[in-house]
Amino acid sequence: MQLRYSFRLYPDTGQQRALAKAFGCARVVFNDAVYARESARRAGKLFPKIGELSTRLITQAKQTVERSWLGEVSAVVLQQSLRDAETAYRNFFASLKGDRKGPRIGPPRFKSRKDTRQSIRFTANARWKVTDSGRLNLPKIGAVKVKWSRTLPTTPTSVTVVKDCAGRYFASFVIDTDPQADAERMPATGRTIGTDLGLTHFAVLSDGTKIDSPRFLRRAEKKLKKTQKGLSRKQKGSKNREKARLKVARAHAKVADARHEFHHQLSTKLISENQGIAVEDLSVAGLARTRLAKSVHDAGWASFVNMLEYKAQRYGRTLIKIGRFEPTSQICSTCGVKDGPKPLDVREWTCAACGAVHDRDHNAAINVKTAAGLAVSACGASVRPGAIPAQREETGSHGFPTEPRAA
Repeated sequence: MQLRYSFRLYPDTGQQRALAKAFGCARVVFNDAVYARESARRAGKLFPKIGELSTRLITQAKQTVERSWLGEVSAVVLQQSLRDAETAYRNFFASLKGDRKGPRIGPPRFKSRKDTRQSIRFTANARWKVTDSGRLNLPKIGAVKVKWSRTLPTTPTSVTVVKDCAGRYFASFVIDTDPQADAERMPATGRTIGTDLGLTHFAVLSDGTKIDSPRFLRRAEKKLKKTQKGLSRKQKGSKNREKARLKVARAHAKVADARHEFHHQLSTKLISENQGIAVEDLSVAGLARTRLAKSVHDAGWASFVNMLEYKAQRYGRTLIKIGRFEPTSQICSTCGVKDGPKPLDVREWTCAACGAVHDRDHNAAINVKTAAGLAVSACGASVRPGAIPAQREETGSHGFPTEPRAA
């Protein structure tokens, strides 16, 4: 299984200029590849192969006056940009044929130099390395200072340098995890749990545990409003507007980082304590079109469930999703009688058949666990197995390293 480990970079002024040059060259090669294929499509010709594009857009382009500056950056960065264009077209055609899951995607578009998020990728043949002093040495960029928050478990296969909209730099390493080491890290347990995700509480577990919703966006709305008003007053194209844009981006990044860390901590806790976890397959896109849209996006259920998926796959746990149309809030968890739909303001109700008094969310969590087939595991039966596809996500912090640099 492949995962990404992300670390903060602190390049100096010269390294920032070199990174900006690399971002620009990668963007130009990507746009040239899209233009070459679109021109071939309009002319009714066959799409040029990636080898032909590499020769024409990189090797031969470096020898021209107009593109001679492509030789000032690593050739691996340019080759990987071509591969990104190739992957984008492959995904587009797979989506047209129906072979790709998820919503339909459009053809690749030109990248803009005004885009505040840029990235480049170095593979192993680029000869990048981590120095003895703990810096990341990148070809034609230099040794960049890295904030190592934890050690890398294995040798990375590639590194992606990302500049986000808040002006921060990150190094994202791709590593292959060791299944045996992961199994030793989290031994098997006999516990199973059902989870009901909501807005009043972020999650209510079938054992009665209620996890409050942090509501990071709601708590930061006052500051976000102030920074956004300051941005709207600045003249377009001015330096003060760029400073105000950075303030807005950093405020939003702070909210997103806090939510991301909360999801990582909670998902790791549930995975480590339970062998089987059941959740509802919620329609987040549908709920985001209602009057609760802001609260739904603030909760970030989809991101949380994705973390549960790849962590369950990594550590040998079982994650089961039940259908979104399962009436978990209408069924009595004691006698199993369906009591009918209830408005959202009803948080407690009494079963008309057996007289049991239920907390709405706790009852739903029990029904989620029952519908997933995990309730029998409490009597000693095995948890129902399920195949979970591996997810490529940024891993969360698992404590601080004992060494000052990466392994």
